[in-house]
Amino acid sequence: MHRSFDELRERLLRAGIAPRHVRRYLAELTDHWADLTADEQRAGRDRAEAESAAFARLGEVDHLAKAMIDQRQFQSISARAPWLIFGVAPICLLASAYFAACAILWSGWKIFLPGADTPFVRIDGLAILYFGAGRWLYYGAPVLIGWAIALIATRQRFTAVWPLVCFFLLALIGGITQVHATRAIPGGVRQISLGFIPPLQGVSYALFHDLIILALTALPYLISRFQKPRRLPA
Repeated sequence: MHRSFDELRERLLRAGIAPRHVRRYLAELTDHWADLTADEQRAGRDRAEAESAAFARLGEVDHLAKAMIDQRQFQSISARAPWLIFGVAPICLLASAYFAACAILWSGWKIFLPGADTPFVRIDGLAILYFGAGRWLYYGAPVLIGWAIALIATRQRFTAVWPLVCFFLLALIGGITQVHATRAIPGGVRQISLGFIPPLQGVSYALFHDLIILALTALPYLISRFQKPRRLPA
């Protein structure tokens, strides 16, 4: 592939064109370029000269990029509404993950600890795996969502502003959110709820948790920004 295609790819991604449209556009241009190269070789040029002449016939990089950038329908949702992809969507996903984790905790309490006044007791056997799944989801959700956001931002060549806003939101919510399990009277209704750590209690734990989540989500993204962009998979 001609090196100018790499430049074209980067321009399109940085302009907000969705990766799937970039792949299709470059595939079409590559096929057309291959046909033009074959024409030039039949005209008597060697391979290198034929490829250069074929790309010149294909058009300048600026012109090829402008043809896509000017068409708004090819822009990704994250480029048109970054507040949605890097703000609303991650918080909704995190809320859904927390709801699922609470559901696991509540059902596990009912199944494995029917007589206990709290699910936060010593357990063994299958209960370890069951409650462990909920615990893994609860603690891992902010990080996994952050990694997904980092992947989107890296693939679409986003500047660091919106991804970092997302990472800070995930870290903040993940650090101060706390699960509460109550049972007013023995044999009463089991209640699982989410709340926030009181401002004057557990501040050091919340801050430590915030920093851990922020490091695990932001660090891979920041490292990727210093690496040479890779070619998009076919």
